[in-house]
Amino acid sequence: MFTIKGISELVGEIRRENGFPESPFRIDEVRYDPGGDKLFIIAHDRTDKSVVIGNSFVIGKLRERLKVKQVTVYSNLDLEIKRRKLKEAEKLVEGTELEFLLPIIEAEKRFPPRKWPDVRGDVKTLVFMSFNAKALVGFAEGLNLPHDAVGIRYAFPRLKYEPIDGEPEELFFPDERKLIGIAEERGAKLILADFPFGLKFEGVYLLNPFRLLHIGFFELKYLFGFERPVVYDKKALIRFITDLTYEGLMESTDGANLIWRMWRR
Repeated sequence: MFTIKGISELVGEIRRENGFPESPFRIDEVRYDPGGDKLFIIAHDRTDKSVVIGNSFVIGKLRERLKVKQVTVYSNLDLEIKRRKLKEAEKLVEGTELEFLLPIIEAEKRFPPRKWPDVRGDVKTLVFMSFNAKALVGFAEGLNLPHDAVGIRYAFPRLKYEPIDGEPEELFFPDERKLIGIAEERGAKLILADFPFGLKFEGVYLLNPFRLLHIGFFELKYLFGFERPVVYDKKALIRFITDLTYEGLMESTDGANLIWRMWRR
């Protein structure tokens, strides 16, 4: 349905029509997911990826012209980094109570598109409503994890959770000791939060599933939706987004746009 030649010609046409420079680029593969009406373009390297995205303008026009629900661009390097991260994730999970994550890790190796198997976890879980609160709850629900959700009072007024005391910067850099204490009081063996790592064990499992699986912010928005916190620390927000961008989990344009929207409020 979609070919490398056809997409390449359309990208060039859109760039010319809208005054973008004639920059050479190479697309190595095109994959279409009819179930989700999603088109995945795999560029040769990150420079080629940038040309196809065109500061989000070109990719937006591409989606309109092709009449598909979503167009996403990756580079071969992006996918190779993801595969390496997933190999590390396998080693961390194997032999633990979190082995139920292995089928999801295996499915992510074949991404894109994303086709998760039906997985059921049986580990009592504490979800801390940090930056990706909606996605964290969605992940727990999707894996049928028995869970309680706690978070800083007033941070997410439209989401349901039990308020606890905390500082605004904890939305981006969760207090591990405090959360472990709460989990132990409730008999939870797993904590889901926006930790700055994928997984570690401190008497209970501390898991950021999106770092473990190397799933970026853009993908999470489409998977689970996104709810911006209304209580937060501005400097912590910048540090958090800078870290995500550095690790390839957020595009710089998305990060800049998010900072601008949140600071404007």
